[in-house]
Amino acid sequence: MSKEETRQLILKNGARLVHVKGFVNTGIQEILDASSVPKGSFYFYFKSKEDFGRALVDHYETFISAMFDKYLQDASRTPLERMRRFFEDSCKFYESNNFSSGCPIGNLSQEMSDISVPIREKLHETYLKMKSALQTCIEEARDQGEITGRMDPGMLATFMLNGWEGALIDMKLSKSITPLVIFTDMLFGYILKSDSQ
Repeated sequence: MSKEETRQLILKNGARLVHVKGFVNTGIQEILDASSVPKGSFYFYFKSKEDFGRALVDHYETFISAMFDKYLQDASRTPLERMRRFFEDSCKFYESNNFSSGCPIGNLSQEMSDISVPIREKLHETYLKMKSALQTCIEEARDQGEITGRMDPGMLATFMLNGWEGALIDMKLSKSITPLVIFTDMLFGYILKSDSQ
């Protein structure tokens, strides 16, 4: 296995562990053991745990970007249908996973923003890309006449993403799909609907 392949394996297994346990509570040795990588070789692939954390954000971003592209760029559906399907399918995913884990970017942002400036900056870059993907879809909905555009697409994208992340926190606390259903119903039943009239 090449150095890059081993590095990606460490990131893959580290991402799984961190998503469940958090960054601080996941030890380097634990990540190496899960990857069947020899003890003490972590620093051959990463300068520090913080360096690993920044690479981990990139790893999560790759997955999230692919998911956003799959849903939000689906030309077979209208922009509003794309967004609704994204949120509704996400609800089903979290329900099937016992309302656990949540969004890896949201989780890391809560845990690391006050601890590590480099990780916070990398997380912020990723969060802005997530907002941008939503904003582009909202702009398409406006251009196609699904919504009037009375609401600024950038502000609406920020509201949507922040609201969703908050709903995920409530979901994890309550171990219930209800917060996600409320968010989706409010978004498509009232907020976006009011801007389409």
